[in-house]
Amino acid sequence: MALQFPEIDPIIFSIGPFFSIGPLSVRWYGVMYLIGFTFAMWLANRQAEKPNSGWTKEQVSDMLFYGMLGVILGGRIGYVLFYQFSHFLENPLYLLRIDQGGMSFHGGALGVIAAIVIFAIRTNKSILRVGDFVVPLVPVGLLAGRIGNFINGELWGRTTDVPWAFVFPTGGPLPRHPSQLYEALFEGLVLFIMLIWFAKRPRPAGSVAGLFLLGYGIFRFCIEYFREPDAHIGLYGGVISQGQILSLPMVIAGAVLMAWAYKRQSLEQSQSNS
Repeated sequence: MALQFPEIDPIIFSIGPFFSIGPLSVRWYGVMYLIGFTFAMWLANRQAEKPNSGWTKEQVSDMLFYGMLGVILGGRIGYVLFYQFSHFLENPLYLLRIDQGGMSFHGGALGVIAAIVIFAIRTNKSILRVGDFVVPLVPVGLLAGRIGNFINGELWGRTTDVPWAFVFPTGGPLPRHPSQLYEALFEGLVLFIMLIWFAKRPRPAGSVAGLFLLGYGIFRFCIEYFREPDAHIGLYGGVISQGQILSLPMVIAGAVLMAWAYKRQSLEQSQSNS
């Protein structure tokens, strides 16, 4: 037994065609990106309005612009390099073929980190404090994006007999884990709640960003066991997926960053009391 996959057209509506370009389509996946950016803008402005936040609305707008570029450029470049490198070597222009889809979270994360560093240097802010401000804005975008993947019927999970499995239109006749929804729940909703709860109290610089890296890395690593490996990559040694390999550095970096942040705070407090 398997659940009925909802027949939702990935295209909300189309306009056109226009000359030789063809119709312009508004897709659910694009709307989900818009929802993520809109929520990030709302939450960032709300955080900036708090007393002594150290942020202005202009700075929030600039940071979100840098972050958006980081997500899009980093996500596309990361996908091509991490998952389609052989294709890229055969046809370097494939990097520009965004009409063929393909975005990598890990590439997008590197793009956002680069955006944070550039913004912090240009505004003379602490890189760690900027990171702490930015990371709670991310999980809702991840939640929305994974729901978009589910609507598209892509990135489905491994075959299973659990009662909440779906038969995906492009996944063959066997029921599969809705791994997109697992990721939406844990990498999106649960991680967002964790970060908001953790950031409610004053924390050492870098600890919120460290928790994000640690939490996402652990959730993604575990959910990869339920997600179908990329057909052209498979499992390395029959054990570990590309997504897990890319998530391990996040787990290590997050744990190290949190430990360093608290140790640094403890040393500073000891020096101030001596």
